[in-house]
Amino acid sequence: MRKSLRTAAVLICLLPALARTVAAGPYQDDLKARRARAMEKLGTDSVAIFWSAPPRVYSLDVNYEYRQDSNLLYLTGIDQEDTVLLLMPGNPAKKEILFVREADARREHWNGHSLTPKEAAAASGVETVLTMNQFEPFVISTFSRQGTPSIGADETRAFGDALAQGRATLAVLLDAPRTLSDAPGPAGQFAGRLRDRFFGFHVVDAGPILAELRQIKTPYEQTVLRKSVAISSDAHRAGMRAAAPGKWEYEVEAAIEDVYLRNGAMSWGYPSIVGSGPNATILHYQKSGRQMQAGELLLVDAAANYQGITGDITRTYPVSGRFSPVQRDVYEIVLAAQEAGIKAARAGNQASAIQNACDEVLRAGLVKLGLVTDATGMQFKVWATHGVTHWIGMDVHDVGVRGKALAPGMAFTIEPGIYVREAALDALPKTPENLAFIERVRPLVQKYKDVGVRVEDSFLLTETGVENLSGSVPRTIAEIERFLSTPSTARR
Repeated sequence: MRKSLRTAAVLICLLPALARTVAAGPYQDDLKARRARAMEKLGTDSVAIFWSAPPRVYSLDVNYEYRQDSNLLYLTGIDQEDTVLLLMPGNPAKKEILFVREADARREHWNGHSLTPKEAAAASGVETVLTMNQFEPFVISTFSRQGTPSIGADETRAFGDALAQGRATLAVLLDAPRTLSDAPGPAGQFAGRLRDRFFGFHVVDAGPILAELRQIKTPYEQTVLRKSVAISSDAHRAGMRAAAPGKWEYEVEAAIEDVYLRNGAMSWGYPSIVGSGPNATILHYQKSGRQMQAGELLLVDAAANYQGITGDITRTYPVSGRFSPVQRDVYEIVLAAQEAGIKAARAGNQASAIQNACDEVLRAGLVKLGLVTDATGMQFKVWATHGVTHWIGMDVHDVGVRGKALAPGMAFTIEPGIYVREAALDALPKTPENLAFIERVRPLVQKYKDVGVRVEDSFLLTETGVENLSGSVPRTIAEIERFLSTPSTARR
């Protein structure tokens, strides 16, 4: 659960006069526009239903901090469990119906205030808000073509006609099955129960529609994304100030996340990765439990979740303040690869163009170091093990349409990396080709062993070109060493 949104909801419930103002604010206007675009793509013969995320158990009777389903948050801004949004594009007036849980004094005594229908309407901009005990009766009345008294019988007539003619659609968010024996997710089970009782409709996955919408950030979202990444950039600089030989990884993590809290983000967008020495070669290292040693690199991958949107930033820098020659060798390749990726990030190009541009530099650089012997193939992936770009937004690995050309409004990362792990050689299949490769490169692996470097920034494609949202964080070797040596940022 994003605490910043929860705080906003509390303010709305405490200040009714403010709630009336918020209902007409830019956020609510943007939410209305998102729902309108979704309904346009759904079509007038459809009903779409979106559920809130369930609570998740952390331990025994303690839950994790609540995290709303990203699609429901995208459409409503409501960060509260037991919430359902129902869209009926064919209705003449009441096309959006929001259902929220009923008041419960005992529950609210334990867990805090729940939005009333009036407050939920103010927060989301959805004018018709009912309570959850009305949800199933509403759906049954709609699909049985009996009319729905809660919003007026004439409202759902267009959908009833589509049912009668066998052309109606129920759109829900379906979980992708891994095997045919996998049970459907909750939305799929709900759709199955409806199909057992009613006829005249087919079920479609609403995921691709929302993925396409979420891939292009609205002007409002772009403003929030810039603010979110600015907070994360400040946090990275604070982490750089906190790093020093003898300090612990968790001290850097604490310095970073302190900046989130002090600037209203209230949470991370993903668990922070703070890895020193050999830990810098672990892609998703999360323990933050090692003491940093002089002469090592520290890799930090961290970003804040601000108002439901997160960027993604990684920096790698020397704990002692200056790169060694070996560390420079690797860092310069990774930085050059990112620069090549930035040049390829142009409207009309595919995201694969960014990957290809980075790969070309990584491959050539690793061949030059002697860590790769094949100058044309994929051997370099032994050390450059991950993709270099992904979408960002409501989720740090945000949704999007595969193969869609880059266009203004898209937000993404460029994050090449090289990780020299001796274990990577041991894991290779023992073919004659691999054995020859291992014999040739093992001396170089000893030289570069445990050097892990990733450079990652958050980018927004605009009408005038690509914008590096996290460019204020020192990135080049000169910038990093200058920042770490500046008295005002000297590490203690």
